[in-house]
Amino acid sequence: MASTAGLKSTTNSPTHNVPPHQSSDTLSPLEQEVLEEYALLRENLNKLSPLLESLSANPTGQVLDGLRMLERKTSLVSTLLKASVYSIVLQQEMLEGEE
Repeated sequence: MASTAGLKSTTNSPTHNVPPHQSSDTLSPLEQEVLEEYALLRENLNKLSPLLESLSANPTGQVLDGLRMLERKTSLVSTLLKASVYSIVLQQEMLEGEE
């Protein structure tokens, strides 16, 4: 399973380290806080990107097993649906033939 140890959390720190050249006196405190949260989100996403890329390039056995099971279940559902549709069509033809 993927680890999120390198990701920063915003729950314990009310202010974040934003370089002074990025803060502005024209912004309200709420606007500044929103911008800081977006910067932190961007940083966390940039840290996650390589991990997600490696996971997508080299799927784990657990993911592959899950996909195989999903494929089998999908195939079963498809077969049952086809059988149900065939049964309905056959019943309708039999009803039309009686009339």
